[in-house]
Amino acid sequence: MLNDFIREVQPAIDAELQFVVAHPKLGSYPGLESILRYHLGWEMNGEKAVDQGKRIRPLLVLLAATAVSGSWRQALPAAAAVELLHNFSLIHDDIEDCGELRRGRETVWKKWGQALAINAGDTLFTLSFDALKRLKDTVSLDAAYRSLQVLIETCVQLTGGQHLDISFEKERILSIDSYWTMIAGKTAALLSASLRMGAIAGGASVDREYHLGQFGHFLGLSFQVWDDWLGIWGNANQTGKSAESDLVLGKKTLPILFALERGGMFAERWLAGPIQAQDVMEVSALLVDEGAQSFTEEQAERLNQQAIQSLQAAKCKTDGGRLLEELALSLLKRNK
Repeated sequence: MLNDFIREVQPAIDAELQFVVAHPKLGSYPGLESILRYHLGWEMNGEKAVDQGKRIRPLLVLLAATAVSGSWRQALPAAAAVELLHNFSLIHDDIEDCGELRRGRETVWKKWGQALAINAGDTLFTLSFDALKRLKDTVSLDAAYRSLQVLIETCVQLTGGQHLDISFEKERILSIDSYWTMIAGKTAALLSASLRMGAIAGGASVDREYHLGQFGHFLGLSFQVWDDWLGIWGNANQTGKSAESDLVLGKKTLPILFALERGGMFAERWLAGPIQAQDVMEVSALLVDEGAQSFTEEQAERLNQQAIQSLQAAKCKTDGGRLLEELALSLLKRNK
């Protein structure tokens, strides 16, 4: 059923995004729209679905609206807003992490340079708010205003989480508690906002909006924990990114922090100095031996169960509610 829903809504999501990005003012600045279209997967071999990403966040918006009202079309402006905001963060994140690949292709900064990439990210940030204002026409002015409040709050959390992520790179050891604060902002906040904005567009009660937001929060935490797993043990051909980047860049991901707290051979090697590409296989094996891999998998499962419990508390006994649960379960089974 989920795949059927995705096939039904994806063309509408794409059409809404295309409409927003084709802003009449952008035509005055040659090349800018092309950069945006490349990043969003519409130009330069962008015909492949993998180039466009999974569109998980707009999908959550539309699923939430469906779960509470049975209709998703009125929520399309909110869906476009969260996807554009997400892609703004990806462009900037790639610059900050020096990431050269995104979805199997060169990142924007690698292709056009950092200055133009920063500017393109800023453009997507602005367009996300432009997309949201259309909610006043599809739902109501009140829904647009409430969603705007959610989006602004989320921007602070999103950039705050990224601030911590970058700051943590300078520290050799951190507590796992600090990690949870960081990913709650960097990853979970936007997923939670997607569910809340979809609920608002669908006319949900405040209580149901809250529980759906909590569902998104825990789903986001689980998603990031699993991403941490993929960042060390994932198949680079499937993720489109280097599976060794987290260790080489010194990222403070959950398996790494767990092993540091254990104080074993991994911690000794970590504190001895930066890990080089040729050392990755040996160091990742230490993480497995010290239980970091299994711990990370257990945490992802725990958080996924909390997400399901929050979804059940929202009492969305509809096809949309069942599809949300199906999506949550599928995210835990991403490619290894």
